[in-house]
Amino acid sequence: MFKIGYRTLKTAIGTTISISIAKLIGLDSFASAGILTILCIKVTRKKSLESSWERFIACVVGILFSSVFFEGIGYHPLTIGLLLLFFIPTVVAVKAKDGIVTSTVIILHIFSAGKVTFDLIVNELGLIIIGIGVALLINLYMPSVDKQLRAYQQELESLFGNILNEMVHYLRTGESIWDGREITAVENLLNKAKRIAFRDVENNLMRDENLYYTYFEMREKQFEILQRMLPTITSITQSVEQRSMVADFILEVSQSIHPGNTASVFLKKLEEMRKVFREMPLPKTREEFETRAALLQFIKEMEEYLIIKRLFKGLPT
Repeated sequence: MFKIGYRTLKTAIGTTISISIAKLIGLDSFASAGILTILCIKVTRKKSLESSWERFIACVVGILFSSVFFEGIGYHPLTIGLLLLFFIPTVVAVKAKDGIVTSTVIILHIFSAGKVTFDLIVNELGLIIIGIGVALLINLYMPSVDKQLRAYQQELESLFGNILNEMVHYLRTGESIWDGREITAVENLLNKAKRIAFRDVENNLMRDENLYYTYFEMREKQFEILQRMLPTITSITQSVEQRSMVADFILEVSQSIHPGNTASVFLKKLEEMRKVFREMPLPKTREEFETRAALLQFIKEMEEYLIIKRLFKGLPT
């Protein structure tokens, strides 16, 4: 389906503005200002700022190299090749390699002029400042992604609840027809959510932390534990009293998955259940011993799962 994104719209508007300004004030090669704007509008404010800075540095270096090489050696195509042999490594060394193509345009402007003059340098600097400046101003607007991240958060919590409920079902019935599709869904969702949350971090230059990004990282660590729990749960084949107790506990946890923090309550309940287990009679058979050992291993994993959540300070409601 044909769709115009906000970045495309910003690029179109910004290019129009920069070319218009450059033409209005009488700069030569005014279309080059539009090229700079197109190249400097990025997905995030941080990337746009980094790209703009690299292109500005590269263009300034390009003007200096052009003045030295063209005026010192001559305005010949071979001079351009010789200039680039030294110019490109220099730009890479000053960590401005993204500006190589842009600065090459400036170098070719000076070559075409046939003479380095004060007016020419002012013209080229004007193109650079207008093109980069308009891109930075246009890129100040970034649409909020909070609504999208909140939707991902709710979907993720629902998937976590489904996985835990499948564990409860198996412990209570000893049967499962689960196809495990939630596992793949969680992996895909975490990747998308973290990518968008990280983009939001880069759009807030005065802040290096995003609670949603931290939240999805926390869920990713919990998901790794859930994946370790599944083989442990499926290894429990014998019916023992502790099995239904663990199932009840998992069910309670599955019904309390939210961005807030109640992990301390469940950790306390988990410790109480562990104490009850210790006071129960010792297993009488090898099978019962293995089942109870698996349940204890599960409790250990669940404890780690809850500790990870307790360390998270929570999302704003």
